[in-house]
Amino acid sequence: MEFLYEYGLFLAKVVTFVLAVVVIVAVGAGAAMKQKARKGELEIEDLSEHFEEVELEVTHALLTKDELKEKEKQDKKAEKEKAKAAKAAKVNKGSDEAAKTKPRMFVLDFNGSIDAKEVSGLREEVSAVLAVAKPEDEVFVKLESGGGMVHGYGLASSQLDRIRQRDIPLTISVDKVAASGGYMMACVANKIIAAPFAILGSIGVIAQVPNFNKLLKKNDIDFEQLTAGEFKRTLTMFGENTDKGREKFVEELEETHQLFKDFVSEHRPSLDIAKVATGEHWFGTKAKALGLVDDIQTSDDYLFAAAKTHKIVGLKYATKKGLAEKLSKAASMSADSFISRLIQRNRIFPS
Repeated sequence: MEFLYEYGLFLAKVVTFVLAVVVIVAVGAGAAMKQKARKGELEIEDLSEHFEEVELEVTHALLTKDELKEKEKQDKKAEKEKAKAAKAAKVNKGSDEAAKTKPRMFVLDFNGSIDAKEVSGLREEVSAVLAVAKPEDEVFVKLESGGGMVHGYGLASSQLDRIRQRDIPLTISVDKVAASGGYMMACVANKIIAAPFAILGSIGVIAQVPNFNKLLKKNDIDFEQLTAGEFKRTLTMFGENTDKGREKFVEELEETHQLFKDFVSEHRPSLDIAKVATGEHWFGTKAKALGLVDDIQTSDDYLFAAAKTHKIVGLKYATKKGLAEKLSKAASMSADSFISRLIQRNRIFPS
């Protein structure tokens, strides 16, 4: 009887908790539907401030107490002079004030997956930059991608080309890899920099299709595929492939490769395209010798140097998680924790 009482009490608690979770999720789902129109938001960070803080922190750590006092005096004096200059600029508005305004550098990050789904965020970031950027500004893209689907990376490249079409200088930095579709994006830039051991190139096209037809035949399994149009399907995973289908598939690969080569040649006409479009990849130093990149430099070096002459602004389009998703995850974790505690306390089930 005691066991049945304990078990009934445990079951009642679990049912009550599950019902509470269902209600919370339902309420969350309703709220999420109202917020569905807005899927993400633009995050803006003043990177110039970050660089200044890093420099200041290191400088202070290296100074003695007397040197630190002297520096603080000098900084206060510089701040006063800066405030005076700003006040004077307000009085004398015009060309002098404009000349003192630093150009801006907009920093974007693109870490691409196989399907280049990150392009949805990139298009928002590029649109935001183009809304405010001027020809004296610069866009700096930290690019990392081993490539992937042609149409996805084609769209990503077109997004970057929007910057070029507006005559705004575009610099792309590759610290690790920009191969295949990644290099398709990189070649759009006015200037490409790369770390010494970054991987670049792979200007080629690849397709791999497994075929299970022999295995199906061995197990007496028929496969039927109906199409309208001779080349609606050239190669198949389950049917028997033909030489004619293979030839057509290779023809399509060659056509795609030619489009890739034409695109790279258009944006970097100085390249010997026949030499670099073999599908091979190279490390940064060799890539520079071949003309695939312009300078050997890391993104950190470039940004630290630019911070002296530009106002550095980081932009990122962040996709927000839905309220229902957040509540569901929290409720799931809470339920697991709650049930575990009940089991341990009541000892109804073996641990």
